[in-house]
Amino acid sequence: MSAMTATRRVIVAVAALAASVAIEPSYQQAQAASQIAAVVNKTPITSSDVARRVAFLRLQRQKGDNKTALNQLVEEALKRDEIARVKMSVSTDDVEKAFARFAASNKLSPEQMTSILSQAGVGADHFKGYIAVQMSWPRLVNSRFGGNRGRMSSEDLVKRMMENNGQKPVTTEYFLQQIIFVVPDSKRKAILGKRKSEAENSRGKFPGCEQAKQFAATMLDVSVRDLGRVLAPELPEEWKPLIEKASSGTTSTLVTPRGVEFLAICNQRQVSDDHAAEVVFRAEDLGKQQETGKNPNEEKYLEELRNKAQIAYR
Repeated sequence: MSAMTATRRVIVAVAALAASVAIEPSYQQAQAASQIAAVVNKTPITSSDVARRVAFLRLQRQKGDNKTALNQLVEEALKRDEIARVKMSVSTDDVEKAFARFAASNKLSPEQMTSILSQAGVGADHFKGYIAVQMSWPRLVNSRFGGNRGRMSSEDLVKRMMENNGQKPVTTEYFLQQIIFVVPDSKRKAILGKRKSEAENSRGKFPGCEQAKQFAATMLDVSVRDLGRVLAPELPEEWKPLIEKASSGTTSTLVTPRGVEFLAICNQRQVSDDHAAEVVFRAEDLGKQQETGKNPNEEKYLEELRNKAQIAYR
C-alpha cells in the first residue's frame, strides 16, 4: 500500500488546483515543436515528455525544472524496459481502476480528472504511465530480492536489541477478522450508500468472532475472512487509525474496492518475542527508507540497469 504515496500527493494537489491551473506556454510550445531530449535503449524521450513531467513535479510542489524531469523520465524508461522484459507489468485494467480510485478519492469522475490533468499540462496518459511504473516496479524489486527479503539475521537482531539497551521492543498483537459487505463494480453507484448503512448497522449487532460466520450467513453478500495474528507495525495504513480508535470490538467501516468493510478485533495483547522484535525493527527501517525515499535494493537494481543501458542525451 505504500508505493503510491507520491501519487496520492499529486492527486491532492490536482484537486486543490482544479479551479486555477492553466496550460503553461512551455507545454504548448513543446507540443508544437517536440524534439528528442534523450534516448534510452532505443526509446526516445521528447521535449513534450519533459514538459509534462515538469508540470507533474510542480503539482507535487517539487522542484520542476527540465533537468530533474529528464532524470526522472530516464529512470522510468529503465524501469519500464525491465518490467517489459520480465513480463511483470500490471494490466491496463489495473491502471484504469487505480486512476478511477484516485479520481473518486477527490470526488471527481475519471473524465473530470482527465480534464484537470490536461489543464495542468500533465495529461492523463502521462499520469497513467507513471501509475503503471509505480505499481509494477515494487513487484519486480520484490521478486528480484525475494525469499528472505527484509528478514533479519540472528546477528542483526541481537545487534539491534543491544542498541535498544538489550531489550526486545514491545508491540501490540491483534487477532482480526474482516467482515466484507460485497459491492459488485456494476452496482457500485446504485447500492454503495445502502451497503454502507447495512455495514454500520451490523456493527452494533456483531456477536463476536466465534459467531461471525453464522452472523454473516443471515445477510446478503457478506463474507468473513480470518486474518489471524497481525502485529501493530504490520497493520495496513488505511486500517491502523480505525483499529486504534475501535470500540466494542469492531472498527468503523471503510469503503474499499471490494465493497464496505469493518474489522473485528477478536483479541489483543502486548507481546515481546523475537518475531515481534524483528517486525518492529523492520518497520523502523522502512520508516527511514520512506523518509529518505531510498530503498537499497531498488537503488542497487537501478544501478545495474543503468550500467547495462544505452543512454544518449541530445
